[in-house]
Amino acid sequence: MSDRRDPQHDAPETLTAQAVIAQTTAALTAEFELRHGRPAGGVWSAPGRVNLIGEHTDYNEGFVLPFAIDRRAYVALAARSDGLARVSSTFSDDIVECALTELSPEVLAGWSAYPLGVAWALLAAAAEGENPRTPDALPGFSLHIHSEVPIGAGLSSSAAIECATAVALNEFWQLGEAPARLARIGQIAENQAVGAPTGIMDQSASMLGHADAAVFLDCRSMQTATIPLGLAANDFEILVIDTKVSHDHATGGYADRRASCELAAATMGVYSLRELTPADLPRMREALDEVTFRRARHIVTENERVQETARLLRTEGPQAIGALLDASHVSMRDDFEISVAELNLAVEVSQRSGAIGARMTGGGFGGSALALIPRALRESLEADILKAFRAEGFARPDLFIVQPSEGATMTGAHASPGEGASE
Repeated sequence: MSDRRDPQHDAPETLTAQAVIAQTTAALTAEFELRHGRPAGGVWSAPGRVNLIGEHTDYNEGFVLPFAIDRRAYVALAARSDGLARVSSTFSDDIVECALTELSPEVLAGWSAYPLGVAWALLAAAAEGENPRTPDALPGFSLHIHSEVPIGAGLSSSAAIECATAVALNEFWQLGEAPARLARIGQIAENQAVGAPTGIMDQSASMLGHADAAVFLDCRSMQTATIPLGLAANDFEILVIDTKVSHDHATGGYADRRASCELAAATMGVYSLRELTPADLPRMREALDEVTFRRARHIVTENERVQETARLLRTEGPQAIGALLDASHVSMRDDFEISVAELNLAVEVSQRSGAIGARMTGGGFGGSALALIPRALRESLEADILKAFRAEGFARPDLFIVQPSEGATMTGAHASPGEGASE
């Protein structure tokens, strides 16, 4: 396992995003050769994401407003001639391999299910395309993964790995899939190979992100729009407070909330909660039990908040969205019941200490909160949060600024699919 330091953490105030990517790419290619005994053909990367607003609305065909962040997952790849998919990572000593012809959700487990699940989903798509290509007609590969995205922090470390793998294999196998389609491939892998019932928001943000902008996504039509955030122009920053309370989307709480949403939609006679608006809330209250009503109310009101946030960012700028961020957290805390004490404390202290707005972000049951803050208040606000966590006896949170960044891309030179396939 690698013990190299993350250059992003070494000098975050002096290294540019391009310098971080260049350093990480160089280190990863060296590690690839150590683990696989041959040079890498190329390096690709994809970002994690922060969801500005719009939680649990994606699988209800609603609206979300995430942005890609300047913490990325990287994959180095080289061709093989033996038809194997062989994967390693900097966070495990294990090397996992499987024949391309034998890849299926049933044989995948653990961390390798993320990259190998993407390979399986891409192979399935290739076999069904206009020019079908079967696994035995495509070259095998060796893949080595490194990620800067904190695991379990609600910043979508899984989608970053999936999307980095997807863009790498899409180019390696010359499949020609569009970015939006690759986002869908990543979601299929997470749903079917990993077993996490997530929507498509995370992969869409990772694939389609842009600097200083959020991705407004209609999860029914899959149409997207780039929404300028205007953080630098207004001297604002987005602070992430990673509570260190880990979560797991493949376990009960997330799936239970999704089941409640599906029950509410079926009871109301609609395909998804997207079809309901705040005007339907009185009728919903009569038709649904108390818990299911509150779960559904969060989705209905959150969809309205996402659309209003996008409108205000376009017309007035980030200083106008604070109340919507605050209301989103209240809804997740009280109606959807996915917050925890550490997240609530992070939000409350941020609000008291001068944040424009704050909310938990991600699937819940742990992970991170975000605060939209004036740049000048960063040090004092961070000090207030650390003091409050100490006073409550909570673990020290990890505090860091995230920059809205570009989506998945190639970051290093590459060989053609057949070059160097000597194994």
